[in-house]
Amino acid sequence: MNRLLYRAALPLVLFLLASGTIGYALPMGRMTIRVVDDKTGKPTPARIRITQAGKPVPAMPAELIAVSYGLWDHADGYAFQPDSSFYVAGSFTMTLRPGTYTVTISKGNEYLRQVHPIRLTSGQVYRQTYRIKCWINQAARGWYSADGHVHIRRSPRDNEPLLDWMQAEDVNVGVLLKMGDFWETYYPQYAFGEKGVYQQGNYLLTPGQEDPRTPELGHALGFGATKSVRDGRNYYYYDQVFDELHKRGGLTGYAHQAESFHGYRGLTLDGLRGKVDVLEVIQYCVSAQPLHTEHYYRLLDLGFPLTATAGSDFPWCGHDHDHGPPERNAQIGNARFYTYINAPFTQTAWLASVAAGHTVATSGPILDFSVNKAIPGDHLAIKKGDKLTITAEAYGHLQQLPLEVLELVAHGRVLGRVTKHDPGQSSSHLAIKLDVSDVTQGMWIAARCYGDSTQAAHTTPVYVTVDGGGFHNPKSVNTYLSQCEHYLQELEQELETHHDTPEFRAWYYKKGLKTRIEETRQVLAGLRRRLATP
Repeated sequence: MNRLLYRAALPLVLFLLASGTIGYALPMGRMTIRVVDDKTGKPTPARIRITQAGKPVPAMPAELIAVSYGLWDHADGYAFQPDSSFYVAGSFTMTLRPGTYTVTISKGNEYLRQVHPIRLTSGQVYRQTYRIKCWINQAARGWYSADGHVHIRRSPRDNEPLLDWMQAEDVNVGVLLKMGDFWETYYPQYAFGEKGVYQQGNYLLTPGQEDPRTPELGHALGFGATKSVRDGRNYYYYDQVFDELHKRGGLTGYAHQAESFHGYRGLTLDGLRGKVDVLEVIQYCVSAQPLHTEHYYRLLDLGFPLTATAGSDFPWCGHDHDHGPPERNAQIGNARFYTYINAPFTQTAWLASVAAGHTVATSGPILDFSVNKAIPGDHLAIKKGDKLTITAEAYGHLQQLPLEVLELVAHGRVLGRVTKHDPGQSSSHLAIKLDVSDVTQGMWIAARCYGDSTQAAHTTPVYVTVDGGGFHNPKSVNTYLSQCEHYLQELEQELETHHDTPEFRAWYYKKGLKTRIEETRQVLAGLRRRLATP
């Protein structure tokens, strides 16, 4: 009987030993790792991922920086990130079974990721200091990074660990968005305005909102206001929220490239009436190709300035939660935008520069761009026959951010293009300079860059006007005006559909939305009279 029990129990014991549920008789090993900035030699926050045989190690150090996060404001995660990595402030110690481990250390786009195989023997104490190197320092050049779309609830006690998270991804500005829907709000922020800003050195947290959010009009953004704005009784009237956010010193916009949740309808309705400041043009919620410009170029070609931003939409956008491409995990800072600040770094200076459009949206590549020394967001007034000198440079890294193509774009058309295969170009640096003589009409001009299939960058345009005219595109005006009318008709059809699903409530606001549609049609009529060609 004892022999039979032994034979029956042996597979279970072996399984428990292999899985780590019960310990080995051999002494455990200890791993102590310190991460320092290569330039300063000081400990620096970093992202750590430890695997064994390709699988995440389900152990965590006591030094781990933990903050609760999750979909719908649930506590889905706390210690580990969605890809099983974790954040530390600079050093950590772990006790592990003997074996071979892979330790990956990263710190956002501007630092070079490191991968270290470590063999840990029984009873061994492994100590190592790793110096993580910054391959480009954008803040030193006056460009500060921001993740404009992060969903984590925040109380004052969360400020310090959350700022450590941002530092570990080298994100200078973390925009924490309270999220709303027709029924309620999620991810509350303890304060708005200056009281809700937390800053330590070149890193800060600032509150904002993604509200209203509807499946018929898209997801609205707002940040920088002294208070959040929400009108549950008039929930589908986004313009009222935008107007109030502007009164309170904030900026407004649309998320998800205005593609998801029919955001192009809302962008048409509010953008043409001058209510919208920014548009997220880079994000991984829709596909592995993060840059989408269809609706961005539509507004620009019609003569409406619009600032390019980007955001991760953490923790929503990643395959971990079925809201993103299979190659991407939800990760803070994987889509970000840089803002040029020619002043001491503060939330006020940052917000003013975003309002001025001095931004570059990116998922990795770094872009410099100017037109006659005007930078992204500037309005450049010239006279007929004047010359434009357009320059752009893209920076990457051969191993981590290899570049492919750099383009100059005016009115959606490529003016100039270089690739890594052209003479004088490489995977780490692309440059182009173009002189345009005898300019006769206004235009918007931007630069865009592509790395591999998941890496891209796009600047806010420089808006060039000639003799006091506009920067619209005469060749596309008729097409885009018709497209805008189509979107309005599409929304009108939506209003005639009474949905039993409570998520769809546009029909309930039919009268007010029809009034706004007619106001938008009046704008379209004015644009036809002024801009359209026969």
